[in-house]
Amino acid sequence: MGKKLVMAQKRGETRALCLGVAMVLCAVITYYILGTTVLPLYQKSVWTQESMCHLIETNIRDQEQLEGKKVPQYPCLWVNVSSVGRWAVLYHTEDTRDRNQQCSYIPGSLDNYQMARADVEKVRAKLHERQVFDCFSTTRENETSVLYQRLYGPQTLLFSLFWPTFLLTGGLLIIAMVKINQSLSILAAQK
Repeated sequence: MGKKLVMAQKRGETRALCLGVAMVLCAVITYYILGTTVLPLYQKSVWTQESMCHLIETNIRDQEQLEGKKVPQYPCLWVNVSSVGRWAVLYHTEDTRDRNQQCSYIPGSLDNYQMARADVEKVRAKLHERQVFDCFSTTRENETSVLYQRLYGPQTLLFSLFWPTFLLTGGLLIIAMVKINQSLSILAAQK
């Protein structure tokens, strides 16, 4: 009976060690992936200065009002604000600015024009409600753009690193508990 218990214990310890090592390896791989994707975006982000924006005007432009340039067919919200003592164009995120510099906000659903228009109207109404809100600007002198929300801010970085850290800690704890259990069983067998 005792020998069967020891064999079962060894199999369980082996499985637990494999689980711990697998968790640690997954965490290391995830850290590598995050280090090559999210971390460079965070480091390259120039939108670090937090400031207050005062709404000047909003305008919803349809595709025919966009100065004859080839743009997708969706309603476009254009927002002018005053920030850090100067006039600026407000963009929702870094990606909005990169996708279309003529639009401050691009609706999420572009399949249905009416739904996209309703989404843009809702965002416009929220901006008019608040009038003064936090925004992010760059330290460059000649920049006339500000962001409403940073995609690659410190919160995003911490949230991205939470699960791999949890996995690494859990894996190391499993490995440590198995090793402590093995050493205690050896000490008990010696007595």
